[in-house]
Amino acid sequence: MSETVVPIAVGPARPDPTLLIKAIGEGGATVADLAEARALIWAGGPQEFPQRLPASIEWVQLPAAGIEDWFEAGVIDRFPGVRFTSAAGAFAHSVAEHTLMLLLAGVRYLPEQLRATSWRQQDFFPHVGTLRGKTVTIVGAGGIGRALIPMLTPLGAHVIAVNRSGTPVTGPDIPESVETVPADQLGKVWSRTDHVVIAAPATAATRHLLGADELARLKPSSWVVNVARGSLIDTDALVAALATGAIAGAGLDVTDPEPLPDDHPLWTLPNAIVTPHDSNPPQLRLAAFADHVAANVARFVANQDLLAPIDPTRGY
Repeated sequence: MSETVVPIAVGPARPDPTLLIKAIGEGGATVADLAEARALIWAGGPQEFPQRLPASIEWVQLPAAGIEDWFEAGVIDRFPGVRFTSAAGAFAHSVAEHTLMLLLAGVRYLPEQLRATSWRQQDFFPHVGTLRGKTVTIVGAGGIGRALIPMLTPLGAHVIAVNRSGTPVTGPDIPESVETVPADQLGKVWSRTDHVVIAAPATAATRHLLGADELARLKPSSWVVNVARGSLIDTDALVAALATGAIAGAGLDVTDPEPLPDDHPLWTLPNAIVTPHDSNPPQLRLAAFADHVAANVARFVANQDLLAPIDPTRGY
């Protein structure tokens, strides 16, 4: 069978599937009805996912990098014989750019500068810092972490990359100076950490990964940036650490709860920056997902390992 006739379905009909249809063609396959397809590229949510799939379906590509909602909805467990892949890594550069923005804004004391209505140079000077010579610990050195490292190191920061296995984080854009630490050794790095970026998957094991004890071990000059899921940080403990000055500040693109209620103290704390989960905005998301789809379709056609395979035993 020619590679170009591998049939792949797209669903649902919204949003506009044009880019995904094009991506399937670029990957060397052809678009087909679900009943005739060997794979399904899904662009909708978990609640609208089909209750049944044809026996011919071997692989399903999901549109999200964080897939805890898909487990909660039972989608992945419902089809044990089907390979599922997430969009992990597809949106890494957009999110990494947003992460760097939050971290630099905090270190350079930008929130207070933006609130100023008078020339308070002497007040600001003691609080303005730099990333040069500082250690940034990235908890969850997957796609986002790998994209962030080459943005941090030219600024003179040392990076500690924390991943599940401790396998060294390497690559053409990753400097040899990057230190990799396994997740079970995370407790040993807090004393050496100046700033923290949370980019790990949301699972039962990572809930409140950063709590009162961990925050207490950081420095008064430390900034915490979370671009993963709000559940990875104990919000009450974070609010307390911000209010008392135990840490310098937090940049949050995700919160717990989310959406963050209007009366939540994180909105009014002067050392908290909250963005409304927009590090991967819709106008950038679909094109990035289409690129991911094209790459994975090409791998599926060639019978190669797929990008971002989901392991049900790990929950991501």
